[in-house]
Amino acid sequence: MRTQPAAQIAEKPLKSSEIAEVMSGVLEAVGRLLVQSVTPLALEVALNVQSEIQGRLAEAERLRQQQVQRVQYEAERAQLRYMRVDPNNRLVADTLETQWNEKLRLLVQAKEECQKQQQLDGAQLTQEQRNKILALAGDFPRVWQDPNTPERERKRMARLLLEDVTLKREQDISVQVRFKGGATQELHLPLPVPVTVSRRTNPEIIAELDRLLDEHSETQIAQILNQRGWHSSTGQPFSRTLIQGLRRTYRLKTRSARLQAQGLLTARQIEQMIGHRTNRAKYWLKAGVLKVVKLGQHYGHLYFRPTQAELQQMSQRRRNDAANSKSIAHVYEAQ
Repeated sequence: MRTQPAAQIAEKPLKSSEIAEVMSGVLEAVGRLLVQSVTPLALEVALNVQSEIQGRLAEAERLRQQQVQRVQYEAERAQLRYMRVDPNNRLVADTLETQWNEKLRLLVQAKEECQKQQQLDGAQLTQEQRNKILALAGDFPRVWQDPNTPERERKRMARLLLEDVTLKREQDISVQVRFKGGATQELHLPLPVPVTVSRRTNPEIIAELDRLLDEHSETQIAQILNQRGWHSSTGQPFSRTLIQGLRRTYRLKTRSARLQAQGLLTARQIEQMIGHRTNRAKYWLKAGVLKVVKLGQHYGHLYFRPTQAELQQMSQRRRNDAANSKSIAHVYEAQ
């Protein structure tokens, strides 16, 4: 990227979520640098340096012209020696002809190099051009800072002044600005705030979430927080999925774990107490013997520990069911 002042990002790459924030800061910092750099004094110094460079280029051009003249003189001497040789002396004539051709080749090469360097050096600035450049010092800050100036015009002005801008992520963001002509300037910007920090949920909300999980499901908590007018760090209303994510991120105990810590039991634990038949807990729940706490629409429920009287009731009914089964079997056998 040496043809336009777009930003290069080197070393440790930035995350996609950080690029927009970094580029905004870089553009603002580079804009301030341009406004500070384009001053009457800075331009006057630059023009003086340019004049000195032009003087040196003129001296170099004079030396190149002398070199061309010297090579041309040697080519003419070689031609003259060849024209004076006796044609009958072929060996000497061939040697002088080879020398003449070599001098002509060197002359063509010297002229081409001279013309190429002239194109690279370019023309000198006229006094009118110098005056226009100095006038730019007063216009540039006004135009750049004008809120009505389109962004594309600022980019165009930056391209006229800058060669490139290179970013390096280290302990901070290092911004290396290279101006047209080779001058460089280095800026340092703070690293972007991580998304996990900039979007961190209000601690008050987390504390309230922790308290509500003792008594409410995640769906109910989302409804409660929305009714209070609270919202997430991104400005979104709460949902069951968002509450789940916050609970996991901040490692809060689930509603189920809290209830089990209070002594409530799972269906498997209940069945171990009353017998190992499948769905036995659901049977006694439908019969109205066991009581439960619903965990939410997606999580089922937990059972209150049955009292001794309830255990006896279930045990007695189980014995009665077994006795009835035996009597029915005896009837079939008698038949």
